Amino acid sequence: MKSSGIVPDQVILATILSACARTRNLTSGGAVHSYIVESNLSIDAHLQSALISMYSNCGSMHTAQRLYDDMSPKNLVASTAMVFGYAKLGKIAVARSIFDQMTDKDLICWSAMISGYAESDQPNEALKLFNEMQLLGVKPDQITMLSVISSCANMGAIDQAKWVHIFVDKNGFHQILSIRNALIDMYSKCGSLADARTIFDETAYKDVITWTSMITGFAMHGNGRSALAVFDHMILEGVKPNGVTFISLLYACSHAGLVDEGRRIFESMIRDYRLEPKHEHFGCMVDLLGRARLLQEALEFIESMPFAPNVVVWGSLLGACRIHSDVNLGELVARRLLELDPNHDGAYVLLSNIYAKASRWEDVREVRNLMKNKGVIKEAGFSWIELNGHVHEFMMGDKSHPRSSEIYGKLDEVVKELELVGYAPDTATVLVDLQEEEKREAILLHSEKLALSLGLIDSKKGSSIHIAKNIRVCNDCHTFMKLASKVFEREIVLRDRTRFHHYKDGVCSCGDFW
Repeated sequence: MKSSGIVPDQVILATILSACARTRNLTSGGAVHSYIVESNLSIDAHLQSALISMYSNCGSMHTAQRLYDDMSPKNLVASTAMVFGYAKLGKIAVARSIFDQMTDKDLICWSAMISGYAESDQPNEALKLFNEMQLLGVKPDQITMLSVISSCANMGAIDQAKWVHIFVDKNGFHQILSIRNALIDMYSKCGSLADARTIFDETAYKDVITWTSMITGFAMHGNGRSALAVFDHMILEGVKPNGVTFISLLYACSHAGLVDEGRRIFESMIRDYRLEPKHEHFGCMVDLLGRARLLQEALEFIESMPFAPNVVVWGSLLGACRIHSDVNLGELVARRLLELDPNHDGAYVLLSNIYAKASRWEDVREVRNLMKNKGVIKEAGFSWIELNGHVHEFMMGDKSHPRSSEIYGKLDEVVKELELVGYAPDTATVLVDLQEEEKREAILLHSEKLALSLGLIDSKKGSSIHIAKNIRVCNDCHTFMKLASKVFEREIVLRDRTRFHHYKDGVCSCGDFW
């Protein structure tokens, strides 16, 4: 059009900027902006909104903010673009500040803010905002609901999940396949595999995401055989698996100790489906071999990779070194990992834990000092439990809960009851150099034990207790939960960073392999 000598007007330029925004093409968008400035074209509110939307979509928030500051009055489209842009970059506080200043909010704006919270690991805030939106009579659409369902999944809150499911059914979203797929994922992550399976079975048309979601559900609950059975059924139905399906399958084999099956799946992916393995697939295979104590084979597998291993692959092997207390290999792997990412907190923590398990306290101090000097901060462990629609969070030794004295009193009672059936705190899992009595005190103050104590106080006898934790459950807490399930006749469902543990009658669904 330009080469034909025809001068574009503001509508044409706004349309081109919209195309740049959708494709996140900052180079072309910037060129259009330069053309507007050089041509001395007047910029009306519509064109200014298009520029702000383009820069926001492309993550160039400094320029977007400058244009937004110059805009008066600020319109809905531009404000929504700013909320979306900051939320995408994880600057949620800034996004919320702009959101709160908007007088007239439409559905797109509400969805942008809810989605921002959901994607920034603030699911509780996403659900609070959704409830506020409902009170104001704003009806959600499919995009809003997917963010809400995702938030429930991340929280692992089964009561909230059931409420959202009822809302989905009442408001006619239940026929949408993407919503049904999200519900399968949500129930799996909230610990109710039975509900996930019901939705899966009732879904008439299943795409590859439906099948993969169900496979992933079984995988995270440690039910490898069922995951493989669903995959076999999927193939019989003529649905072609994708790369994500194979990640879920390998993950399922890894958490169930199915080494031979995992090898077969990996080979089949390449041979039968012509899919090129990515870092994630190699990472799953290394995890599978490492968990099965085949550390040397895992190392050789990494060395045979057709491309350079990344932090995920080396991290999988380092985790296995920690589980199996292989100090020499752990040191080698940690060095490789830190060469790729000198500030990788997990590498320092795992190496420190490997040294601690070997009682090499001087090496532990050296690693911790190195972390301190580099400004690397260890991720803090915490647990949360949903009771009567409210989520309660706990850190280790946490006394900030308003019912703290009651919780600690219950914990003392639980410990005494468990000691009567043979429980003794496993102080070997305390990976800091303390006196034996101090180690005992530390191990009894783990966040999931506090969450369990509140659960025993506030839930009815015979009901199941659902707890979530952001890091891997330790050996002592695992034993503690098994015994508590038997002594107090409760099913305890605990979700840690990688999988679910279902404790019942003194036994865990993982078979003590995790």
